Amino acid sequence: MKIIAKTGTDEMAYVYIVEYENGKMLECVESLQPPFAREEKWILLVSTMHGCPVGCKMCDAGGYFHGKPSAEEILEQIDFMVRNRYPSGRVPSKQFKIQFARMGEPALNDAVLDVLEELPKRYDAPGLMPSISSVAPNGADAFFERLLEIKNRLYSNGHFQFQFSIHTTDLDLRDELVPVKKWGFAKMAEFGERFYREGDRKITLNFALAQGQPLDPEVLKEHFSPDIFLIKITPLNPTYRAMENELETYIDPNTDASQDAIVTALEDAGYQVIVSIGEVEENLIGSNCGQYLRRHLEAEGELSDGYTYALEEEVLG
Repeated sequence: MKIIAKTGTDEMAYVYIVEYENGKMLECVESLQPPFAREEKWILLVSTMHGCPVGCKMCDAGGYFHGKPSAEEILEQIDFMVRNRYPSGRVPSKQFKIQFARMGEPALNDAVLDVLEELPKRYDAPGLMPSISSVAPNGADAFFERLLEIKNRLYSNGHFQFQFSIHTTDLDLRDELVPVKKWGFAKMAEFGERFYREGDRKITLNFALAQGQPLDPEVLKEHFSPDIFLIKITPLNPTYRAMENELETYIDPNTDASQDAIVTALEDAGYQVIVSIGEVEENLIGSNCGQYLRRHLEAEGELSDGYTYALEEEVLG
């Protein structure tokens, strides 16, 4: 594995472009969440695919799919970022989150499950908390069943974060945004009810909310219990794909959205709501967006709100 480029700052985040011996590339990210110091919270985002076959309309990783890294190749991403900071493998962060959410749909690569089995043995990290975010593709039932077993055995009592990426409660619009066959709300809810145990973190329903994409509390309540599920709303990040598909964010990252009408309606329906707005600088770095820097390198134009940091080529051998 070779790091061929990076972008970012030590105070916020670094995005690394990784190339393997077979010439395939992907991204991994290490980031902080201000105002928390690294000793409080350190977040790694790793890729589970070389690109992604799903092709979500807001994600630049889609449209370029060259296969799946092995478990060892995914672990190499983590090893690089961990050993670069902590050569001994002891990670002192109170919360050490590893998100399988950079490039690729994790439920389409069973190697992710092998990585989850390995992590507690590989690092001395009391704050270890893996995080899986999925659109719940059809045909991945065996993945989710094994994930449930691994979570109960290795990551119970709040040491695992699970998220369904939904983006809108309008099913037709959701199919346009996420153009792959996937579970309906009833099946997602049924699995979530089995996945959740007392002491676990609530399951997140994530909405990277765009203008004109409904988020209806009544539709959610037909399926998802507020006792088990919480709602996370994020801005739609400034990607090339979002621009090409004329998608504009509903949540303005520069304003306080806590009193937004949709947020209020969800809270009135009994849901815990998190409005997750990262630092705007993260869009410029490319760490906040699920972006793929290769697309930026090949693009003729520039985004006004993202991908503006120069890359440092060949920074590591």
